[in-house]
Amino acid sequence: MMILISTTKKIFLTGIALVLNNSLASCQNKEATIHIDFSKTYQTISNFGASDAWSCQFAGNWPDDKRNKIADLLFSNDTYADGSPKGIGLSLWRFNIGAGSAQQGNGSEIQDEWRRAESFLNADGTYNWQNQSGQVWFLKAAKKRGVKQFLGFTNSPPVQYTINKKAYANDGKVNIAPDKYNAFAAYLAKVVQGLEQVSEIKFDYISPINEPQWDWSNGGQEGCPYNNTEIAGVIKSISKEFEAKKISSKILVGEAGSINYLFTPGDKPGRGNQINDFFRPGSANYLGDLPGVSKTISAHSYFTTSPMATAIKARKALADNIAAIKGLDYWQSEYCILGDNAGEMDGNERDLGIDAALYLASVIHTDLTVANASAWQWWTAISAYDYKDGLIYIDKNKTDGNFYSSKMLWAMGNYSRFIKPGAIRINAEVSSSENKPLLVSAFKSGKNIVVVIINPNPDDVVTGLNTGNTKIQFTNSYLTSRTGELKASKIDGSKTIIPSRSVITLTGLIR
Repeated sequence: MMILISTTKKIFLTGIALVLNNSLASCQNKEATIHIDFSKTYQTISNFGASDAWSCQFAGNWPDDKRNKIADLLFSNDTYADGSPKGIGLSLWRFNIGAGSAQQGNGSEIQDEWRRAESFLNADGTYNWQNQSGQVWFLKAAKKRGVKQFLGFTNSPPVQYTINKKAYANDGKVNIAPDKYNAFAAYLAKVVQGLEQVSEIKFDYISPINEPQWDWSNGGQEGCPYNNTEIAGVIKSISKEFEAKKISSKILVGEAGSINYLFTPGDKPGRGNQINDFFRPGSANYLGDLPGVSKTISAHSYFTTSPMATAIKARKALADNIAAIKGLDYWQSEYCILGDNAGEMDGNERDLGIDAALYLASVIHTDLTVANASAWQWWTAISAYDYKDGLIYIDKNKTDGNFYSSKMLWAMGNYSRFIKPGAIRINAEVSSSENKPLLVSAFKSGKNIVVVIINPNPDDVVTGLNTGNTKIQFTNSYLTSRTGELKASKIDGSKTIIPSRSVITLTGLIR
């Protein structure tokens, strides 16, 4: 099945061997060989996920027909008659545990009510499990469609426990005093127990700190800054409370606003070097020995994805630092397209088409293959904004409206639908004639194999396969392109055409 290519020059880029062959330039279709080495294995995949903030609080109360169709797109593992997926089959769902700015209304001083969030905690200290009803609907819809992992996260402690009684901070300073850490911990324990009672869903993970490096002082949304010592204090209180209440939800540490804060001091004193600060034994803020803490550090891929050479360098450094702590996993736990990304992709304005999808796919690829991320999670699954922050877009209407799926949804589905928890990444390289090489990643699970290929080029590429002594047989492909949304096809033959500007997933069996 291997295509023979006469090699004139080798370039190594993004860990992919690129072989130039001038004789192919005149061919109608470019050609490439995918080399898969089953002897080289990397991380075990934990999940692919997305968050319910902020639109699910409203979309979850839309008419049944529409909210169910939206849920199908995100969670379904069903297929149409032709074998094409109905949804992207997310394996984790992130639930925003609100701080109560929605109950405060305009008094919250968060101007956009779509960025406020309800809390289960009432002003008198009682709990109302009917709050956050739209989000709870999506929580149940996810479970109904087969999602098995759930994570609850907070952007801010409840307003009852913050220093300024708001869900955002003043002057970039932490908004919860140490004497409220235990109350915050008890609240989270109560939420885990209460939601399990009303929805029969227990959070596998609780992430109590979000992007602690940012000031969160402009009232744009709920948020709270922390330094590492303050984070350690909060986490220790939560771990102690969870152990006392016999709550098995693991506490996720990190959610750094940028990956660089995990392994460099960064520009925020006391808020960087989080890998060593939290997980290297002997550190003053060491959390790795707490029974309730997941042996995982998480961060967000914002501001580090372009240009590609810079993205690779940062992720290689991250992977090296993670590998230096035995047993530590890395999760990329939040991303959407922000900023101008070195002029490569502007985050402003919706893009339902293939351009944004290809950029997103390249970010996922690099996080998986260079940073060795074991989980990859998107930010807002549903967006009402004119921004590249949604997988699905809706009209900014609280009670009803239209919804619009994006190619970003389906490009993420090229990964989330087929690479399930427990899959192991294996080595994949490409020899190609393209100026921009194909981006290829491969995964095995038992006898099953999944290969995801991104073709950013304006031409189709014909691929062959070299698997050494291991025999595999691909049976199906799923194409996301200008015209396809995980469009299913049967694979017949030793070569596969990868259409121009597309993402394609190949599935098959190891013989």
